[in-house]
Amino acid sequence: MKHTYLVLLLLPILALGQSKKGAKQAAATPLDKLKAEAIAAVEARKDQAQQINDMLFSFSELGFQEVETYTYLTTLLEKEGFTIQKNISGMPTAWIATWGNGKPVIAIGSDVDCIPKASQKPGVAYKDPIVDGAPGHGEGHNSGQALNIVAALSVKKLMERDKIPGTLMLWPGVAEELVGAKAFYIRDGYFKDVDACIFTHVGDNLVTSYGDAGNNGLVSVRFTFEGSAAHAAGAPWRGRSALDAVELMNIGWNYRREHLELTQRSHYVISDGGDQPNVVPSKASVWYYFRERSYPKIRKLFETGLAIAEGAAKMTETKVSYEILGSAWPGHFNKPIAEAAYQNIKKVGLPTWSADDQLLAKATQKELQSRKTEGLAVKLDSLGLPANTAPTVMMGGQNFVPLTGGSDDIADIAWSVPTIVLRYPSNIPDLPGHHWSNAISMATPIAHKGIVAGAKAEAMTLLDLLLKPDLIQQAKDYYVNEQTKEQKYTPLISNKEFPAVYLNQKIMTDFKPKLKPYYYDPSKYKTYLEQLGITYPTLRDDQRAELLKK
Repeated sequence: MKHTYLVLLLLPILALGQSKKGAKQAAATPLDKLKAEAIAAVEARKDQAQQINDMLFSFSELGFQEVETYTYLTTLLEKEGFTIQKNISGMPTAWIATWGNGKPVIAIGSDVDCIPKASQKPGVAYKDPIVDGAPGHGEGHNSGQALNIVAALSVKKLMERDKIPGTLMLWPGVAEELVGAKAFYIRDGYFKDVDACIFTHVGDNLVTSYGDAGNNGLVSVRFTFEGSAAHAAGAPWRGRSALDAVELMNIGWNYRREHLELTQRSHYVISDGGDQPNVVPSKASVWYYFRERSYPKIRKLFETGLAIAEGAAKMTETKVSYEILGSAWPGHFNKPIAEAAYQNIKKVGLPTWSADDQLLAKATQKELQSRKTEGLAVKLDSLGLPANTAPTVMMGGQNFVPLTGGSDDIADIAWSVPTIVLRYPSNIPDLPGHHWSNAISMATPIAHKGIVAGAKAEAMTLLDLLLKPDLIQQAKDYYVNEQTKEQKYTPLISNKEFPAVYLNQKIMTDFKPKLKPYYYDPSKYKTYLEQLGITYPTLRDDQRAELLKK
């Protein structure tokens, strides 16, 4: 019966009549009708989307410490009939929720962690932290799970009613800001039976893309030096300073930068510089991100860093060891799925922004001295095409690909399973990124409207993947014959590495008691703005006067 239904569903129904102009019209297909139902179902769940979004915003949890987020989401999905697999890859806040049976298996993911020192009251167009110095959602990772859950639940209802085969698999991007989880998911086999993956990420337009995304991959490494303590004034000659080694490594790396390829991006923080000045530091650590455009170049950059670290250890008579904390490949995404998703995106379009939405956006852009103060996007982006990776011949005969910047470990999944990233318009354009200002919109009507638009596009794309076997096959063909024909995925982590689940523990231990009184209570308040007593939008008098005079 299931197979009969599937075949009938995919047969177009031709209209028998003609339009007033006499042109022959095609009636909506059964799939079109299902998509219309999915859109209506998502719209009916918009309050649930808002509630999930605002709840995660209020938790403000850093990578590997997403404890409240984990409990809230897994409890919600369990109540909706999903089976929860916990402690994925040894990460206490990682989980996989599955519902359905058989093929295709569609993975649906989004990140959940936030940014250090990015606490910010939503809807306020200037810096105004909820808790001073605390973490906050200064990228918008509180929103993606809200989108995925309402889209999945809307499609699940249709699957149950019409007995549509397939499996929905929801999962979180734990510790994405540390690129600390997804490569471990792949290494440990959690995606081996997945046919396709839709990943959602906050943006400022409703769009997706395919091919080389033009971003960097990276390896995240902490170097630890060990020396000998001594009285820094009484007997400094008896000490061997690990901090000296760290500083010499950084000096060596910074001098070497001049002679590195232009595509590299590298940066570091001294995560342990000793205890107090009167004791020669016997232990010190420095944490590096080495970013480049290809796997071989990432490995080469890391090896250069290791050589410089070993040199610093020799100069200071200390010992050096290192720990890989995370990794990500450069992104490459699936063309057939992206093209199908974009057709659905065009049917949804951008949200209708209110005058208050635009006022908040423009005031924030002006406050942050953005290049443009045009507010929220009103024109839909085109489908994102592969980045220009044609090499440019530089003086000296070296070939360079265009310069790039950020990284995301969704790429490790995309190199293992046909994958797309669906971006949705819940953030304000032209902000710095990884910054308190990027949290301003993330528990406001801007975020809520963007989530609902994204969920509609995702729900329709899920139906395409479930009901169009040819799309799954085309996605696999592109993955095998285009994406991985010449470049095969080689993990940047080995079986010796483990997720660094201890990271951010101290910060969250310090700030969680201060944040807890501000957790969202949907039983008392319709929105988080209401709970915080924020008038939407909140601008200073000078901001309002300057914008309204125009």
